[in-house]
Amino acid sequence: MEWKLFATVFVSVFVAEMADKTQLVTMLFAADKAVSKWLVFLGSASALVLTSAIGVLAGTLLAQFVSVKAMSIIAGSGFILIGAWTLYHGLYQAQ
Repeated sequence: MEWKLFATVFVSVFVAEMADKTQLVTMLFAADKAVSKWLVFLGSASALVLTSAIGVLAGTLLAQFVSVKAMSIIAGSGFILIGAWTLYHGLYQAQ
């Protein structure tokens, strides 16, 4: 097993998921005293595993048609656009 790759992917996904909408929704479900915490954990963990599997499959398929460099540029540009849109709405639309 390539531990460096594993660690890089783990840390990247862990940081990206920390305090995002997925984690907040999971915390809201877990805050309900009437629900099983194990079912909340299993449901959220299963969803993350499934979305990760879809990401791996999509990346594998896209790599057949688009270079990794191009995918990185597209993904980075997408993040920049989302950040700019968020900043714009936070600064100008909240007034």
